[in-house]
Amino acid sequence: MLPSVDTNDELQEVVGDEALLRPAAQDLCAQLGLAGARIVRFPEGSLPVYAVGESLVLKLYPGFEATEAVREARLLSILWGKLPIPTPRLHSADQYKSGWRYVLMSRLPGEDLSEAWPRIPRPDQERVVVEAAEGLAALHALDATPVVPVTGPPDWGRFLAAQRATAAEQQQIGGLSGPWLEQIPDFLRSVPLTTTRRPVLLHTEYAREHLTVDPHDGWRLTGLFDFEPAMVGDPAYDFVSVGLLLTRADPALLKLFYEAYGQPPFDPRELMAYTLLHVYSDLNWYLRSLPAPPRQDFESLAQTWFGTEG
Repeated sequence: MLPSVDTNDELQEVVGDEALLRPAAQDLCAQLGLAGARIVRFPEGSLPVYAVGESLVLKLYPGFEATEAVREARLLSILWGKLPIPTPRLHSADQYKSGWRYVLMSRLPGEDLSEAWPRIPRPDQERVVVEAAEGLAALHALDATPVVPVTGPPDWGRFLAAQRATAAEQQQIGGLSGPWLEQIPDFLRSVPLTTTRRPVLLHTEYAREHLTVDPHDGWRLTGLFDFEPAMVGDPAYDFVSVGLLLTRADPALLKLFYEAYGQPPFDPRELMAYTLLHVYSDLNWYLRSLPAPPRQDFESLAQTWFGTEG
């Protein structure tokens, strides 16, 4: 039913073809003993993900992302019940057809925090940020040793060096140009990144889009999901998404997050460097979506996005 997919371009074609995907999802559900269950495609995400009935979620991975499928399944099995924020419970994971793999997991209650955020009163937003910080602190406190074989990178310093070598090219591919693009090499050379912090399990995309809240229970956080891109490395790396995609360059919320996490603020310049080195970095999109700095340089941008003083 599903064709073999070997590149991101091929994946995008398949992801956009629901007439192709839905019969495969229904066939897989039947194989898993869920024949006849109502399946509903989630509109967001780079991979096909379906709600199955009221309580399950089915996620499909092409063959070239088999490692990510194994990683997510392994992490779900380890993390369930370990964090103050609920995570999905793994039900099953295996190969499907044509190289595709799947993960069947429990569905988290509540609604997407990114969609709910504008409706949440400021005091409740602050409490959500505190709960999110406590969740990330608990994630980082776990022993990462058991997941190193399925997460990586095996050498954090080499990973950073490889990211530095392609940082400007990555941003150019994302549409960045002009002074911002030209400043990247010099800025990265000016920011030494420590390799001495204890490596921790990183979510890597700790964002509103990957958290759920219950609008009927005081906007309590009800879930954290999407562990497919998890890594093991410097805890500061996770604060890129915290600053840009969770607190959204709000200095008061970021300060509150640090206090609840139990960490003095990282140097904004360090987090700006990690922003440029992040696997999913898209500076062009961030510049369109977040507050603009008073000057067009990375020092100013770092303080605007990662400073804790308003």
